[in-house]
Amino acid sequence: MPWLLNSIRLLILILSLVIAQGPSPSRFSLKNAVEDTFLTRGLKSNIVAEIRIMGDSLTWFGTGQGLALHDGHRIYAHQITAELLDDGQLTNLVPQGGIPAIAVMGDTMVVAFSGDDGSIQMGLGLTLTHDAGDTNGITWIYLDQPVDNVADTLVPFGEGYYRQLPVTVQQANVSYDASLSDDYLWIASWAGGLRRYHLSNEAWENVPLPMDQQSALSLCQDTAFVDTTGISILANYYLNPRDPEDGGNHNHKAFSVLAFGDTVWVGTADGINRGLIIKEVVEISPGIFEILNCIEWEHFSYPEDGLSGNFVVGLAKQVWNSQITIWAATMNADQVGEMRGLSYSRDDGLTWETALLGERVYNVTAKDSLVFAATASGLWKSLDGTNWAKFDAAVDLTFMNQKQILTDIVYTAVLDERDTIPKLWIGTPDGVAQSSDIQGSMWSVFQADYDSSEVYAYPNPFSPLSHNQLGDDGYIRFHTGNVVNPEISLDIFNFAMEKVHKKTFNLNLYRGAIKWNGRGQDGNHVSNGVYFARLNFAFSKNHAPKDYWTKFIVVK
Repeated sequence: MPWLLNSIRLLILILSLVIAQGPSPSRFSLKNAVEDTFLTRGLKSNIVAEIRIMGDSLTWFGTGQGLALHDGHRIYAHQITAELLDDGQLTNLVPQGGIPAIAVMGDTMVVAFSGDDGSIQMGLGLTLTHDAGDTNGITWIYLDQPVDNVADTLVPFGEGYYRQLPVTVQQANVSYDASLSDDYLWIASWAGGLRRYHLSNEAWENVPLPMDQQSALSLCQDTAFVDTTGISILANYYLNPRDPEDGGNHNHKAFSVLAFGDTVWVGTADGINRGLIIKEVVEISPGIFEILNCIEWEHFSYPEDGLSGNFVVGLAKQVWNSQITIWAATMNADQVGEMRGLSYSRDDGLTWETALLGERVYNVTAKDSLVFAATASGLWKSLDGTNWAKFDAAVDLTFMNQKQILTDIVYTAVLDERDTIPKLWIGTPDGVAQSSDIQGSMWSVFQADYDSSEVYAYPNPFSPLSHNQLGDDGYIRFHTGNVVNPEISLDIFNFAMEKVHKKTFNLNLYRGAIKWNGRGQDGNHVSNGVYFARLNFAFSKNHAPKDYWTKFIVVK
């Protein structure tokens, strides 16, 4: 299954490693957050792949090292526990791990966690709370990563039963997306398929999706089931998330999910599925009734239905002029001709169009006429789905701030309309940023400070070919701590103490990180080896500028 391994490695790495200066509403303001034993100030990881808005001022982040939030004033990291939690256990601490998915509905929030066993990505369970607005000690319910028992080969759904291959382990069973709607939490868990959790009954169930060759699947019609020794079994059906050459189905590998009203959309490794949820009262025996909760599925895939590609990694809903548009971040899977890009439908999947072909899209968000696409080349915006404009990478223009997002990649974006002027949040591999308007004209950048008082270089070791890729270069940044004079000089020396680079940053004019692109004075990348950086600046008004040294390694 080469396509599977190659396609998801980058996604797994991303998802598991997965603010404005003005006044903000303070309904959920953490007045005593610094003293709260469940929160600590600042980000623990610069990798931010999930952002969710809640209430009047809370903004939640899924990072490479756990859960974080912004309370309208500053960012806090949620405290974690390395201890194993029991299914159903109440906890004020969240599990250790990256966060590939967050779902929010009112004050209800679900967070998915992931890690690895040394070689294979694995799901580490979920936490659920119905009171996420009260951040001074949230009580979470821990839910084990849902798996099947070995004997779960014949399970009920809809009008009868269906056959399945039980997924009994956490390996490759990672909840990459989640959605809350009405009574259910829906999760898309790759090898674990599509599952839903009844919030009141507190019970999981697998949800069968069409097999690869099926354009539709009814779980509601009696005629779809056949009676076998007194048991109604879904005819000619087998739920199996293995690869097709092993008898499985790519469409049973669920990666994204979007539920609202009576509809659920699911993105898989074989396209998009639209499910119409049917609820009706049926008489199962004289005088005994139950509510039938089943789904009628339609399955859309490349090339028949016009998607750009069959690997669907993100879904979003747009409502504008009483019309619903479904947006999908679609990638090439294993068929010739598939392309990365956006696929969208304005008629419930009857027809599909494409946009941003060739772009690696991670997530889509939409509000009214606006659509934002978070991609490997940056954040794109459109008013019609056809014409797109790309934002410049975020730079904090605050005087002497030295903060900048040193990457083209944007994993996610969220429009925040809770204040008079709408704001825009983005999550990247190099931190999170908030623009004070939707044009990206004024950014506040938030990043992890690993040692706020020291002078150091990071990443270290540094590769100009893979780290902090911005435009045509990769960068190493230099952390200086406090700087009071408006000028910083940077000199780079090789191991023989030969100067290979020199630059002076005039902070009266310059905005952004103190950085170097790994190129010498001849414009070429320097050789691998040990290098020394000398920075000259003053950290206090009572002291003259002086030299500060740090050492790092270049490895291309």
